[in-house]
Formats: sequence, C-alpha cells, structure tokens
Amino acid sequence: MPTALITGATAGIGAAFARRLGKDGLDLVLVARDGARLDESAAALSKQYGVAVQTLVADLATDEGIAAVEARLADAEHPVDLLVNNAGFGFKDRFLVVPLAEELAMVKLHIEAVLRLTTAALPGMRERGRGYVINVASVAAFVPRGTYGASKAWVVQFSQSVSRDLAGTGVRVLALCPGFTHTEFHQRAQVDMKDVGGWMWLDADRVVDDAMRDLARGRTVSIPSRRYKALVAAARKAPLEALAGLSSKAGRRLDRR
Repeated sequence: MPTALITGATAGIGAAFARRLGKDGLDLVLVARDGARLDESAAALSKQYGVAVQTLVADLATDEGIAAVEARLADAEHPVDLLVNNAGFGFKDRFLVVPLAEELAMVKLHIEAVLRLTTAALPGMRERGRGYVINVASVAAFVPRGTYGASKAWVVQFSQSVSRDLAGTGVRVLALCPGFTHTEFHQRAQVDMKDVGGWMWLDADRVVDDAMRDLARGRTVSIPSRRYKALVAAARKAPLEALAGLSSKAGRRLDRR
C-alpha cells in the first residue's frame, strides 16, 4: 500500500492532507510535536478509513527531530511514496523585535527541515521511478514579509528547482501556496483576524484538493482559488514599496502549528 508522511499533521492543512490521503487509501505516517494529539488523530483516521497509521513525535525545529524523520524517510523496507512538508509557524512582530532565536528557529523549520527531509526522501523515490513531494509555502512568498515570507519564497524556488532537476524520473515536486485558511493557526497565535474579509478565507480541505489536482497535472506551484491566483499576479506587478506597506499590516504573532 502506498504511504504518505505528513509533518504538522494534527491540525489545519496537515490534518486536511491526512484526511484526504487516508480517504484515498494511503497508509499514513503522522509527524507532530504533541504525542497525545498524534495518537488521537491516528486512531480516528485508522477507524474511519481503514488504513495503517504510524505516529512519530518530532520537533522539526531541532536537529534531533529532523534526524528522526530523515531516518523514517530513508527506510527502504518501508518506503514513503508521498512526503508533505507542512510544519511551520509565523510571527507578527517586525525584524529586530522578534528575538534572534525565534528567527533562527523559523529558518530551521521552514528551510533546513524542508531541505533535509526532501533530500532524505528523493533518492528512494528516484530509484523506484515514482514519488511525490509537496512543500507547503504561502502566498506570503510573493510579497515582502520578513523572515516568514523570505523562507516561504525559498520553499517555492527550491521546489521548482528540484522539480526541474528530477524531470523524467517519475518524481514530482510541488510548492503549495495558500492564502488565509481556516485553521487553528491564527487562533493559537491569539491574533484578531476579524478585519480580514470573508472572501479571503479558504477551506483547508479545498486547499488540499487543489494541491492534489495540481500535483496530478504536473504543476510545480499550486495557488488555491482564482482570487488568490489573481492577487499573486497583481502582487508580481505592484511596486515593492506598496507591497511592503500592505504586508506589514498582516503580521502574525509567533506560533508553531
């Protein structure tokens, strides 16, 4: 049975991926920091979809956590066919206000962990002639947004570059760039989002459905919904100063998901 490994798998977009892939019949490896919540999610998914669900407690902002997931991805006897790098966090305070340790933790999670886990997964996928990697970025990748936006821009560029390098191998890599999505992200960060218009919000399950459709079509970047596709297209043409002013109003307090 094909197996998918999902980081940040107990909430939000990660949980939506677990539901969708479990429904599709894939066995699952769920990675998150909260062991109790992992066990609860695993039991529910196994009962609902009849798939095997393994849990792995790991903090991907640490070397130990990354190494544990690398080892699972490199296990040739139990191969992973689809890797979803979803774990991440954001903060609202500006650069030089956020403690350096938190900035470095973000770089560790959004960049180093994605790089290392993708590197661990790809050799086996390439040898088998088939495999998939979805790296969850953000529409923030396309606007000036501090370390958060910069790290997500790296995810997009990295994913596209690796996808080109793997052309013809049967392995596909996709960067998923959602906008505001109904998850626990903002609530847990204690950020008031009431000023964000309802039209800007996306459903996590719909985000995942769009990502899976774009992956099947061989695309390297997925921007869910027409409205966000239009916003990103406009952002690419807007003056840098205007984008910086807009993005500074949408800051988020530090919160890991």
